[in-house]
Amino acid sequence: MDVWGTIGMAALFMLTLNTACAAGRLPLVAILATGGTIAGRGDSVEDVMAYKAGVVGIDELLGAMPEAGNYARLVGEQYCSIDSKDMTDAIWLGLARRVEALLASPDTDAVVITHGTDTMEETAYFLSLTVRSEKPVVLTGAMRPATARSADGPMNLADAVRVAACGEAAGKGTLVVMDGGIHAARDVTKTHTVGIGAFATPDLGCLGHVSEEGTSFYRVPLRRHTTRSEFDVSGLAALPDVKIIYGHAGDDGTLVEAAVRAGAKGIVYAGTGNGSIHREAEKALAAAAARGVVVVRSSRVGSGAVLPAEPSYEAAGFVEGDTLNPQKARVLLQLALTRTKDAREVQRIFREY
Repeated sequence: MDVWGTIGMAALFMLTLNTACAAGRLPLVAILATGGTIAGRGDSVEDVMAYKAGVVGIDELLGAMPEAGNYARLVGEQYCSIDSKDMTDAIWLGLARRVEALLASPDTDAVVITHGTDTMEETAYFLSLTVRSEKPVVLTGAMRPATARSADGPMNLADAVRVAACGEAAGKGTLVVMDGGIHAARDVTKTHTVGIGAFATPDLGCLGHVSEEGTSFYRVPLRRHTTRSEFDVSGLAALPDVKIIYGHAGDDGTLVEAAVRAGAKGIVYAGTGNGSIHREAEKALAAAAARGVVVVRSSRVGSGAVLPAEPSYEAAGFVEGDTLNPQKARVLLQLALTRTKDAREVQRIFREY
């Protein structure tokens, strides 16, 4: 489907949703809980660091934000209960299928996923590449546990429901809503270890904002996602093994060699500056590429695009990671390898997604 067809489908869905709201029927939003800090419990209301993640159930989470019922009818499901640092490919695959199944029902207008913040951006990007629906999918979480006196989870969850229930959220791929910001899954990243305003979209800025006045969008994602994605995980039992290696002074390439010995099908190298690679590590990466391992140059810097650089990188067949950070580049490379092992074709994928 071309971009105009996609826009047309999104507009049709928005019109249908707005018509339903005008007729007095609030949209139905399914909330999938996966654990995380938003479901964390500490021994004291003062505990904002010492707590157990993923122990508060979906019913308790929904009970903490009754005002969300003003924006949507809610149904909750406890999909899993983990600390998101322990996220796995298997959970991603199952979650993508569950979300797609929910959105296939004409009764479900949107899905909100509560998630730990450590790997939220990766899960969001994976879903944006694999869930084929125009209906909104929104991830949210919290930087403080549910039992903290200053818990931010209830507001974030209410905001996420509000965004998911609004017609404008349709057709924009998976979204992340945190601290009043509405972010595109491809571009958002966690930028602070513990601060409430931990999520941002470097260089490009967020898509919009949500407040007591409502939701406001200012731009749309243009890279391929959801209904324009070529990736199909419906029959996959596992994802290809892709490792991230962090570039540093004195890098001698031994980690690259270890990744190859361990069976990695792809390597994302988080290089210095513009995806620059230490000369010793470059030798190891070139040898890996010659053996069929796809190598993607990313950057440890945190903003900016990785662009063509040394002629030797091109000669070795390294792929440029564009603006994707290392963890997002890994997600895209995993999915790209389900389609092709040709580095030139993988480069095409990185330019389109």
